[in-house]
Amino acid sequence: MHRLDIEKIRADFPILQRKVYGKPLVYFDNGASSQKPRCVIDAMVSHWEMHNANVHRGLYALSEEATASFEKAREVVQKHINAKELNEIVFVRGATEAINLVAATFGRTVVGEGDEVIITTLEHHANIVPWQQLCEQKNAKLKVIPLLPNGEINLEEYRKAFNAKTKLAAFAHVSNTLGTINPVEEMVSIAHSHNVPVLIDGAQAVPHQQVDVQQIDCDFYVFTGHKVYGPTGIGVLYGKRKLLDAMPPYQTGGDMIRQVTFEKTEFQAAPHRFEAGTPFIEGALGLAAALQYIQQLGLDAIAEYEQELLKYATESLSAIPGLTIIGNAPHKAAIISFVMENVHPHDIGTILDREGIAIRAGHHCTMPLMKALGVPATARASMAFYNTKEEIDRLVAGLEVVRGLFK
Repeated sequence: MHRLDIEKIRADFPILQRKVYGKPLVYFDNGASSQKPRCVIDAMVSHWEMHNANVHRGLYALSEEATASFEKAREVVQKHINAKELNEIVFVRGATEAINLVAATFGRTVVGEGDEVIITTLEHHANIVPWQQLCEQKNAKLKVIPLLPNGEINLEEYRKAFNAKTKLAAFAHVSNTLGTINPVEEMVSIAHSHNVPVLIDGAQAVPHQQVDVQQIDCDFYVFTGHKVYGPTGIGVLYGKRKLLDAMPPYQTGGDMIRQVTFEKTEFQAAPHRFEAGTPFIEGALGLAAALQYIQQLGLDAIAEYEQELLKYATESLSAIPGLTIIGNAPHKAAIISFVMENVHPHDIGTILDREGIAIRAGHHCTMPLMKALGVPATARASMAFYNTKEEIDRLVAGLEVVRGLFK
């Protein structure tokens, strides 16, 4: 396996060349949104400059070019996550919309009064609230699987949670707050042994590792473009073909219909039945460019390098007096949440910003997790393959400045 050329990679990302408050930018908020390589920017601009037209409608050259590029982007996504069929890839606005789509269509169909939906304590609000709302509407129960002290899911409690009333399990592949990598294949196998379908929130996994939905055998998998070096406003819902074909539309309107009369409407098959209206065409092209970019770098090489960064950052931050890392699961993505004695995370973030260092501070859209951990908020450094050990050293130096101010 080849080593990444980090200097060359950094040159591909225009924003990494800028300064903040007169200091070179250090960007450690990749868990929230990643930066974009030039090829992604170029793919979107090229569409606007040379091929801008609606898809699936026109019989003229521009429209046919746009349609071909849009459907090619779908093929890139299919291959990237190894979906069995092209029609199992639905373009949506992001992971949040994908989860809401499944909750509003599949969920409403299979969940009834007295039924149960399983989630975990690790979940992002986007993978809590849609199921919570569904359970309230259906008078069903939301079951939450607790954590072990190190931030891992309690698999024993997960196993025991299934019964005849369980209709769906939904959980993150990787925690956006703690970095915990869940044993998704085992968790899917347990659910399937009870004939329970599974949705996986892969927003934090796809940017950092190989994802094979056939190997995982999940029923639904969702991820978002802007965390995987693509644009905002685009995301993906993968669903097994037999499930998508049985699901009613999420939204209705243009392009998702086969036949409309005032008496009755017939809808297209998946995936187009879930893509009402004009899609974010250039967003799909940007996402495809981003996926091709990381494919060229190599997902295994990316994962190996990011694990080096995680190890170095963990050791470096652990040496700072008064700093405590939250979540120490043995299998983690390059995400570190931490707290410091006598310092609110918001103050940490504000002071580091003046040093040119961007981290996240707050509850990270995981308020129930914060409550379970017994902390109001954490500071979070989430890394990507364009980050360096030198940047981690700057983070440590910045945290020493914070510590000095709050002694």
